[in-house]
Amino acid sequence: MEIASRLRLLPSVDEVALRLAGLGYPRRLLIAEIRRALAEAREQLRGGAENADIDSEVIRSLSALRAASLRRVINATGVILHTNLGRAPLSPTPPSGGYSNLEYDLASGRRGHRDAHCGALLERILGKPAIAVNNNAAAVYLVLQELAGGAEVVISRGQLIEIGEGFRVPDIMRSAGVELKEAGTTNRTHIDDFRRAISDRTRLLLIVHPSNFRIEGYTAQPSREEIAALGRERGIPVYEDLGSGCLADLTAYGIDEPLAQQSIAAGVNVVSFSGDKLLGGPQAGIIAGDAPLIQRIRRNPMFRAFRPGKLIIASLEDTLRHILFEEWDALPALRMIRLTPEEIRARAEALLDALPGFPAQVVPGRSVIGGGSTPEQSLPTWHIAIAVPNAREWERLLRAAEPPIIAMIAKDRLLLDLRTVFPEEESRLLAVLGSMPGIESSEGLCR
Repeated sequence: MEIASRLRLLPSVDEVALRLAGLGYPRRLLIAEIRRALAEAREQLRGGAENADIDSEVIRSLSALRAASLRRVINATGVILHTNLGRAPLSPTPPSGGYSNLEYDLASGRRGHRDAHCGALLERILGKPAIAVNNNAAAVYLVLQELAGGAEVVISRGQLIEIGEGFRVPDIMRSAGVELKEAGTTNRTHIDDFRRAISDRTRLLLIVHPSNFRIEGYTAQPSREEIAALGRERGIPVYEDLGSGCLADLTAYGIDEPLAQQSIAAGVNVVSFSGDKLLGGPQAGIIAGDAPLIQRIRRNPMFRAFRPGKLIIASLEDTLRHILFEEWDALPALRMIRLTPEEIRARAEALLDALPGFPAQVVPGRSVIGGGSTPEQSLPTWHIAIAVPNAREWERLLRAAEPPIIAMIAKDRLLLDLRTVFPEEESRLLAVLGSMPGIESSEGLCR
């Protein structure tokens, strides 16, 4: 049959709308999806495809729109701050969807400030006033624009980094309206390089922590103490962007990241860092430092554009309270970091014990922090290594499960790391594994 004849067989918009009217969808939405389905069908027919079932395609499309796109998944990759899976998993947050005292002072009955909720906790943790914005990129932009807009900022050439998705420090500096003044070379910068780079137009000395890479070998960077001392000598504020940031000392667990408290103690005037990485909270950018500078930044017109909403504030406040009271296990990301290899191995072996005959074994491996943090540091763990001929197909089937299970493939084996699987998710993981192709059912499986 000629293409023109096949195109004439397609139903009209009104015909399909009449057949599907009883499904209860808004007519405007229904008509739009019918037109979209018909347009796609025409393109496919011109390309040699068979006639499409327009009714079924419209129903499928509307059902997909009805379902949530953002879904909970089981993270079995061992990447704790998995960027593609939302970075830090959050602790349950008190309800904040209804009315709240977001900007209301309950004591006086007058208008309050939304940043007071997190600011009070941050000041107790850091010993300095602090504000929160919606991410650390916004924090960097805001600090640079307010403290050095239209003037020079001195930074080591080796710290002109890209943190991902094209976000480059030189670009954000230009966007903030500051002039970049490089000090030193890519691999070696000394305090005298900073000293020589300072001019009468310099308004800020910038330190950027290279969270997602390391330069090794013949290298040198001045310490933050040296730069802070130079800033005091020349009357120029020093700002450190810590990137991933950290408020809890994790060196006992093999994670050696600078603490915001250390930057402030070294004399840095302003520090910023992320909320959804090693802090273990929601996406946010935290700015802390000397009171006069924080007040200036808060008065910047762009602060309102970057301020977080009530859901983020509620989650961040909850996170900070756990940090203040050192309730580390209440924060899922920090709890996962603190898990011992022995605990993970015991859980993995218990799971396999419930799957007799399952083609897998428990093998040593490494978990990573992720989220652009600690690129050269990892944690010892134990993987469930599944040896099947079709590992790629199994990985796809796990992603298609409900909820989706995200795993890894290495050396033709499917790997699961229970470090990033919540204990309450293990029964579902067990059920899905027991239902995979070629696996016989067991009475002990959860269905």
